[in-house]
Amino acid sequence: MDIVGVTRYLTLEITEQAYRQAAFPMASPDHGLITWHRPDPRAIIPLDSLHIPRRLLRSLKHEPFDVTYDHDFAAVMLGCAENRPVWISREFHETYGALYREGKAHSVEVLRRRRLVGGLYGVHLGGAFFAESMFHRVTNASKIALIRLVQRLRERDFALLDVQYLTPHLARFGAVEIPHREYIRRLRHALSRSCSFP
Repeated sequence: MDIVGVTRYLTLEITEQAYRQAAFPMASPDHGLITWHRPDPRAIIPLDSLHIPRRLLRSLKHEPFDVTYDHDFAAVMLGCAENRPVWISREFHETYGALYREGKAHSVEVLRRRRLVGGLYGVHLGGAFFAESMFHRVTNASKIALIRLVQRLRERDFALLDVQYLTPHLARFGAVEIPHREYIRRLRHALSRSCSFP
């Protein structure tokens, strides 16, 4: 079991400290509680080995998408919550919105004809980026968000992209699982760096 704690509330300070200690929150459908998770093994995408499937590369050349960063964090969170209103509760919108205003959370927006059609958001501390959630309203939009996120993190010399749990979708892009001890080592190294996202 990866649950390491349960609380009745979520605050900016508690949330930031949890990420620094390798944990992250999820809203529980039971009685409005917040559960804190520390998976072992932990899923990451190594920034130097992102894999882009050939079919996706071909389709991206013909799809008219625009990508922005931090232009509409709130709208990206709402998009991510469309199919998971229980897991991304009102408290999460408030707390991650506060992290965004402090420069500790960021969004990637994917637009088609100036309309938001996909994106992702996550937390940024030092040289670590903790991806939280992504969504798409048209095919490939969330994949583009992930690719552009990795490109941005590489450009800014980040050391860690945490994606929490390994899924078949993330595995296609090169995500791997590492033991908790190795994750802690990489996390400490990443937190010791000073990287700018915007």
